[in-house]
Amino acid sequence: CNDSQSSLSVNCLDRHVHIAPNKVALIWEKDEPGKEVRVTYRELLELTCRLGNTLKRQGVKRGDRVTIYMPPCPLAVASMLACARIGAVHTVVFAGFSSEALADRIRDGKLITVNQGLRGGKVIELKQTVDQAVRACPLVKRVLVSMRTEQKVPMSELDVPLEEVRCHVELPPTSPQGREMMKEDVCCEPAVMESEDLLFLLYTSGSTGKPKGLVHSQAGYLLYAAITHKYVFDYHDGDVFGCMADIGWITGHSYVVYGPLCNGGTTVLFESTPVYPNPVERLRINQFYGAPTAIRLLLRYGDEWVKRYDRSSLKTLGSVGEPINREAWEWYFNVVGEARCPVVDTWWQTETGGICISPRPSTPVMTKGIIFQGNVITENNASGALCISQAWPGMARTIYNDHKRFLETYLMPYPGFFFTGDGAYRTSQGYYQLTGRLDDVINVSGHRLGTAELEDIVHGAVAESAVIGFPHEIKGEGAYAFIVLKKGTDISQERLSNELKELVSKKIHGGSPFPTRLPKTRSGKIMRRVLKKIVEDKADELGDLTTLDDHEAVEEIIEGHKRLLQEEQG
Repeated sequence: CNDSQSSLSVNCLDRHVHIAPNKVALIWEKDEPGKEVRVTYRELLELTCRLGNTLKRQGVKRGDRVTIYMPPCPLAVASMLACARIGAVHTVVFAGFSSEALADRIRDGKLITVNQGLRGGKVIELKQTVDQAVRACPLVKRVLVSMRTEQKVPMSELDVPLEEVRCHVELPPTSPQGREMMKEDVCCEPAVMESEDLLFLLYTSGSTGKPKGLVHSQAGYLLYAAITHKYVFDYHDGDVFGCMADIGWITGHSYVVYGPLCNGGTTVLFESTPVYPNPVERLRINQFYGAPTAIRLLLRYGDEWVKRYDRSSLKTLGSVGEPINREAWEWYFNVVGEARCPVVDTWWQTETGGICISPRPSTPVMTKGIIFQGNVITENNASGALCISQAWPGMARTIYNDHKRFLETYLMPYPGFFFTGDGAYRTSQGYYQLTGRLDDVINVSGHRLGTAELEDIVHGAVAESAVIGFPHEIKGEGAYAFIVLKKGTDISQERLSNELKELVSKKIHGGSPFPTRLPKTRSGKIMRRVLKKIVEDKADELGDLTTLDDHEAVEEIIEGHKRLLQEEQG
């Protein structure tokens, strides 16, 4: 194959195959615990080339868009790399999204999926979801279908069965419906791409409007993903990097696929739920990168559940997705990391392409965040809007087919700066503490409070919390806290409510219903806008819930809010 270094897939695969072809590139932690599959760089390159040739045979050309709707697995990674290899633009959609959400993210061209997905022992009918979505997308020309399970699924005239070629690794049985990929050559000439050519689109949804298709380009994105992966996590050759994110999110793109593979690393694909720690022991993971949601979930079960496993391989712990509260951070550091592993609490966004703020490295390699509050604030002990003062390689270039929206959202609010939409506080030592989205800031009696600040209140009985503002006749806004208790906690609602109010402030009015879970997206982020609508008695105006993971959690909170109102009125 051509050795052109102008190809992203060459930088992630070919150059490592020349040096260490049998080095493990992927460890697929399947939904069946203890049955991981290891894929070498040579095997991944062959799979990528076969799939790239298959895509070309199906009419995919340079610049075409290919939607990937698959769970984390080697074929999903190869699909991303195959698109990059032939110059196509991939759009990975999280395999938990509904048909409506999938349809919103499909534009035209081709779609790659599997018959079924597996997660937590449950079967997810992905092909059925695709069939429903495609009915609303008449421009879709082909659907390439792989067999994750043995279950046969109905095939339409748009469908092309794929054979999962994994070389020498264990795979599901051969599809009886076709052997398309087996016919293809293991060499696929890489397209030579310009640095600013499109690499992928990734859709991020807000509280209003259609999902935004953020555009990331070739060279700058790969450089930024690789350098932040190496230096933020102190990655060294031979380490096993374990990022819990699904490949359908930007974290999965940057720190499951592109960053580790560009650095020639071994990266773990978690198909199952990542909240149990024994893969760390069995796979000897060195860097663990997860969300505060999963950390808090582990915390609820106490120390012994974690301590039963050997965690001596761990060198670095990472946190991503939303602010981590103090108690979870201390438990993560002291219990999971045995007080010897640094905790890298990272801030970044889909829009940034990679990590922008972190405690490491000590010598900054990333652009510095700047705090605004009408004007640039240079002193410490200050809060405001978090903006970025200069361009960086991994930043999104535009919103697909809507550059005006890109300018209005990110560049016009503070001319000359990139507006992140997040609020931050800079401490007396110059450290940044994220206070949450600016639309999550509440104003109580003239005091602006970030919801993350209130959620950081430490109480021994609380495992997780979410705070939103609600209209208050006297104070303008009040703080409404939703509390999830630790397992086995024996404390009355009245006592805990009183103790929490004292901890926050005598001036803050707060309700505290005790749900068993909070409404979250499938990536683990708390949907505070849903909580806010419920508190405002607008439960019939909850908006787009396609990313909601558990609809029963919403119903439970609606009922809890009604009971709280009845108690106050009584």
